[in-house]
Amino acid sequence: MKFAPFEYVAPRRLEEAMDVLAESAGDGSVILAGGQSLLPLMATRAVTPRRLIDINGLSDEMAGSTWAEDHLRIGALTRQRAVEQDARIAQRCPLLSEAVAMVGRPAVRTRGTIGGSLAHADPAGEIPVVARALDAEMTIVSRRGVRTVPAAEFFARPQRTTLMDDEILTEVRVPLLPDGSGSAFVEVSRRFGDRCIVGAAAVVTLDQGRVADARIALANVAGTPLRAGRAEALLRGEDASPGLVSEAARIAAEDLTPPSDLHASDEYRQHVVAVLARRALTTAIDRATAPA
Repeated sequence: MKFAPFEYVAPRRLEEAMDVLAESAGDGSVILAGGQSLLPLMATRAVTPRRLIDINGLSDEMAGSTWAEDHLRIGALTRQRAVEQDARIAQRCPLLSEAVAMVGRPAVRTRGTIGGSLAHADPAGEIPVVARALDAEMTIVSRRGVRTVPAAEFFARPQRTTLMDDEILTEVRVPLLPDGSGSAFVEVSRRFGDRCIVGAAAVVTLDQGRVADARIALANVAGTPLRAGRAEALLRGEDASPGLVSEAARIAAEDLTPPSDLHASDEYRQHVVAVLARRALTTAIDRATAPA
């Protein structure tokens, strides 16, 4: 199908983009970043914006990575492929590198952006579930000011976030994990690069063999990426034994009421969550104990 008619605007500076958003708030305008999710929706007329605000001209202000002692900042217009190929991110934030490599195929990752994936808020998206696992924070700006939103509060429902009509996501702040940490991301899809049917991200921090911290985030089992809170609590303070990991994975699945769709039934998703959570936790623990 062809796109419905729309007005096209391409601001060259962030200040200009904020002006356009302030003027057009509530009138059906949408932001174009990488376009890998938005343009197919427009082609099928599932989304018919009155105005398309192309922010690709803001790359100088909103792309690239910067490091601090305890966190990584990633500009929202940073291409997914750039994150995938960044050796320092692979070393210091490996969960993000591992998950980004599973987003679509190279052509998609070359155009797709980190911020675009987060703002699209697909519950099957690899980047949103990693944001939940790593307790990432979103920097959001508008003419009304700047605010920071944790990932736990950013995703509202499928393909909806807490972004207001006049706001733009400019940056993602990712806390770095402490020494003794390991992480892993695993997913099931029909083929590599296809949309994730179920995904699991795990982060484990060990202290003398005991679990000091544990996080389990799940993709495509609800309307937003979820954390398995009860399973995480079970692991904390305990020895990282295979039996404990299996029990935590079982609880993570038990606490879900996943959806059924064309690709998987709710029973299948619940079963796969237990399998993937166990695999992700086991791998994360192995990596946490591996020599630096």
